[in-house]
Amino acid sequence: MSLTTLKAIHLLGAVLFLGNIIVTAFWKTLADRSGELAVIRFAVKATNWADVVFTLGGIVLLAAAGHMMAPAFGGVAGSFWLKTAYTLFVATGVLWLTVLIPVQWKQARLLNALPAGAAVPAAYRGLARVWAVAGSAATLMPLAAAWLMVAKPG
Repeated sequence: MSLTTLKAIHLLGAVLFLGNIIVTAFWKTLADRSGELAVIRFAVKATNWADVVFTLGGIVLLAAAGHMMAPAFGGVAGSFWLKTAYTLFVATGVLWLTVLIPVQWKQARLLNALPAGAAVPAAYRGLARVWAVAGSAATLMPLAAAWLMVAKPG
């Protein structure tokens, strides 16, 4: 496969991955601020599905194309920018798997157990704060990796 094709696949993965992270965080935060159980319940469910389709899809494309392109740039350990971008990508994945996904599932289970029209519980709000902090880090790290991919510093 040509380097140009791999770059295009990698770029598509980055768009899916970063686009979903940023857009989902935006509309889930707005849903949380609404205070309406039905809206928040829908946003949590949609976030979980969007992660499966778009975030995971982006991860697969990024990892596959990126790993196939790495030798053209001296390999994973061949340069500071590539090694750092890989590290940020892996750290984002670890944060996503160990914090964000479990929090989202806890939020979904908590909300699904409530009857229609119930108040959103304080436990959900606590989980939402954890999600916001971890999600901010999980957004900044791949943005930094994207910058490294473009700038390719020293």
